[in-house]
Amino acid sequence: MITTVTLNTSIDKAYHMDREIKNGTVMRVAQCRNSAGGKGLNVARIVKLCGEEVQATGFAGGFNGAYLESLLDQDEIPHRFVRMQGETRSCINILDPGYGSTEYLEPGSQVAQEEEDAFLAAFGDIIEDSSVITISGSVPRGVSPEIYQKLIRQAKSMGKKVILDTSGSLLKNGLEAQPTMVKPNRDEIEMLFDTKIESEADVINCAKKIAEMQIPYVVISLGKDGALLICEEGAYHARPPKTEAVNTVGCGDSMVGAFAAALSRDAAPKEALKYAVATATAAAMSPNTGDFDPALQKEIMGKVTIEEVSVCH
Repeated sequence: MITTVTLNTSIDKAYHMDREIKNGTVMRVAQCRNSAGGKGLNVARIVKLCGEEVQATGFAGGFNGAYLESLLDQDEIPHRFVRMQGETRSCINILDPGYGSTEYLEPGSQVAQEEEDAFLAAFGDIIEDSSVITISGSVPRGVSPEIYQKLIRQAKSMGKKVILDTSGSLLKNGLEAQPTMVKPNRDEIEMLFDTKIESEADVINCAKKIAEMQIPYVVISLGKDGALLICEEGAYHARPPKTEAVNTVGCGDSMVGAFAAALSRDAAPKEALKYAVATATAAAMSPNTGDFDPALQKEIMGKVTIEEVSVCH
């Protein structure tokens, strides 16, 4: 089984617009779709579509928290959340023909120290039957920046594989616990190393620095250009075929979910990379976040190309 961790859960509202947005006016939404949100919950839906058993955990609170759980029930995603006093946040994604996707992300309610302690105390029991743990996204206010580092160390002490997908101090601190895999994008590695990425060579150099921290799998997501993987077997760049993206929100989460499924199956690194890039590309062609057409994924996978890239020593 795979457990996905989402500490900063949300009710995600996708507003589909059918006309040009005019600021300062009343705009009517053509279609609205609510879903249980947060990066790890997108991962959970992808894992389920990949055919693996999954459960979701994190914080949930208030009426929105109860609604979040009911939405996961509709998606048939098992869950074991730790309750918090505050209300689960809402996040809005406005999708319109003129601007594409514009997101408004609430910060999340304050979490008390005793609530963080309660999650840490329950975590071992929650993940006991899982082989792979994914930890994704931001944390609510009040949660310590070392929380992911603690979760990684606890999971590793239990023999679990851990995938970390976050940014800033959460990523920096998490790397110290040496997760099995990390998946930063260009912006996140620029922030991590306080540098500007100008070329693929810069990407490879930064990925190499992360790998040297004793991280077995370093995956850099490159959007439409696919992803780079550095591992013990070598360095590989997987490129998807050209496609028409419909909704790129959550594509990184789709990549994490597919990698989690591949790790749970002990897939070879190149096969895992190919599978993950095909899944993320198929997800970009779905209007719904955390969703893809399995037939399309299979078709794309046959067209993903992988080349070995040189890493300077």
